[in-house]
Amino acid sequence: MAVTVTHISKKELGENQAFFTGSIFMQTIFWAELKEEYGFKPYFFTLSDQEYKEGLVVLERPIAKGFSIAYIPHGPSVRLSTTPDLLVISKELKKYLPKKCILIRYDLLSGTTGKEFPKKLGRGLNKSTVGIQVPDTTILDISRTEDNILKAMHKKTRYNIKLASKKGVIVREADISELDNWYNMYEVTAKRDSIAIHSKAYYLSVYNRAKLGTNIDMKLLFAEHEGELLAGIFVLISGDSATYLYGASSNIKRNLMPAYLLQWEAIRLVKGLGATSYDFFGIPPVNDKNHSMYGLYQFKIRFGGDIIHRDGCYDFFLSPLAPIFTLIERSRNFYYKRIKH
Repeated sequence: MAVTVTHISKKELGENQAFFTGSIFMQTIFWAELKEEYGFKPYFFTLSDQEYKEGLVVLERPIAKGFSIAYIPHGPSVRLSTTPDLLVISKELKKYLPKKCILIRYDLLSGTTGKEFPKKLGRGLNKSTVGIQVPDTTILDISRTEDNILKAMHKKTRYNIKLASKKGVIVREADISELDNWYNMYEVTAKRDSIAIHSKAYYLSVYNRAKLGTNIDMKLLFAEHEGELLAGIFVLISGDSATYLYGASSNIKRNLMPAYLLQWEAIRLVKGLGATSYDFFGIPPVNDKNHSMYGLYQFKIRFGGDIIHRDGCYDFFLSPLAPIFTLIERSRNFYYKRIKH
């Protein structure tokens, strides 16, 4: 049965709210409104057939001289990520997008728990020259008892959790008024690990909008020792799913393993709030000791979650300018990641 695409105006959003408040936070009203604050224009649609219906958030982003691209973060669902469905959806979305929108970019959730790499979709859907969301992650089932969650972890992870607690590391929920302390530490983390970060105002916006969202919540957790801040994380709860969204750690007392206890207490907290899964939100694609983020890979997978390899970004071209844009993207990405970095 072919999928039907229906545009939802902002006036109609209230009566269709249930389709945009689920467990995929990038497909929620909360995320759409956050991105609108930073220059994106959100569009809302429903996708349906005779047996099924879901929401779809599309974010239009300006690029240059009135031109734009349409970005669909973590959508549509795995069910509708087949090539025929995406082609139908793309052709329907085109009717509602500006004429100067040159492509539609899907950041797909479909993929595998195996170690295969994304297959080519073909038939007008081109693998994107750059990725936006990290396609690989590990997701922990936290619907089990705490004892069973701990038993599934690597023994080194369990040991480090106990060590941090024994050495007096304390984990607490912090107030957003303490954002300065976290952000200062985040700048240290970014410099140490060579990662790009947003402005402090951005993280404040994420937190405040989450607190106002339907079926959404945000927690800022600190790990401290003798009054010193050692690590801090933002954890987002959307429906029954929790996501470790942003994390920072200091350069002191790393031998106390505060990050392990911090993650464990975050898992316990969101489990108590009704979450059944915990997404560590991004790992390197393979278990490679030579990868610059190998330490991060080991840290996250040893909590015992399933390793997920998503298909990532695919583009549907709407204009002859799209291939030129993607070529410029590729060149710019190569410069910043391989030369400047």
